[in-house]
Amino acid sequence: MARKVAVILFNLGGPDRPEAIKPFLQNLFSDPAILRVPGFVRFFLARIIARSRQKPATENYALLGGKSPLLELTQLQAAALEADLTDVGAKCFIAMRYWHPFSLEAARAVKAWAPDEVVLLPLYPQYSSTTTGSSLTAWRTAAAQAGLAVRTTALCCYATDGGYVAATADIVRDAYDKARAELDPAVPLRVLFSAHGLPEKIVQAGDPYQAQIEQTTAAVLAHWGANGLDSIVCYQSRATPVKWIGPSTDEEIARAGRDGVAVLVVPIAFVSEHSETLVELDIEYRHLAEKSGVKAYYRVPTQGTDPAFIGSLAGLVRHALASGPGLCSHAGGRVCGADRTDCPFALSR
Repeated sequence: MARKVAVILFNLGGPDRPEAIKPFLQNLFSDPAILRVPGFVRFFLARIIARSRQKPATENYALLGGKSPLLELTQLQAAALEADLTDVGAKCFIAMRYWHPFSLEAARAVKAWAPDEVVLLPLYPQYSSTTTGSSLTAWRTAAAQAGLAVRTTALCCYATDGGYVAATADIVRDAYDKARAELDPAVPLRVLFSAHGLPEKIVQAGDPYQAQIEQTTAAVLAHWGANGLDSIVCYQSRATPVKWIGPSTDEEIARAGRDGVAVLVVPIAFVSEHSETLVELDIEYRHLAEKSGVKAYYRVPTQGTDPAFIGSLAGLVRHALASGPGLCSHAGGRVCGADRTDCPFALSR
């Protein structure tokens, strides 16, 4: 019989109706990987933060029809990836972290399908303990609860994978060329590689995320051949009142206004559209750019179902199957520096 491979796509998830916004936020801030305080404090603090963010989140999701489009877009990616993996007998399953379908739902579906192997594929190219790390922890718990015991390989990251970088660079280059063609030749165009932020203390504790964001950006620029391009890495979506890594995207937009340049924003850490691209980047930051006197504001689309991007994911699945079982990166072993103590390879010793 042909081999059966279950590919589990990890993603954040999002509310599927207005009534789901509050519990989604509570799930998010109740995660010990997100809110790093003692459990009894987190229980109460998560509810306070969720309550304070419910109104603005509801307003944002109202702009998107009252819900997140992330599940539907991830389903499209899953279907495209399945079509690219017919040679390995793959079926894709989706495991969202903070809203349905949760890891346990996915694990039970995988158990019922009875695969020979499982590949865990995060839709977070850059590893963070708050995203991929949290999803891996949730999956291990869910698999145990579902009684799913099968050869499993987890791909931790692919920040500088050649296929992923090439697909991303092509999308960025196309958007840059279109923006440049629309602009007055005398107006400079600055590229802002915008990633979701993290509290600074998480990075200082050894999380690899910021380093991998910078590596992805450098790799994309190198593949593009954009030597000397006016560009900077910045961070968006600050969610708690502690100090976050910077510079912030809104600060860089304001600086672009002062410098008299146009901006092209690249959502470098996201591979599908959701509230942080469709609302934060497309509406809130565009409005900020107008207020700040930015000459023009452009935004690069996420990879979505771009064939080259889906092809890169398929290549990563094949690589994981050849590398497994266990943990692997796109390069096989550990790719993080020794100071990144929250690298999953360091934690798995």
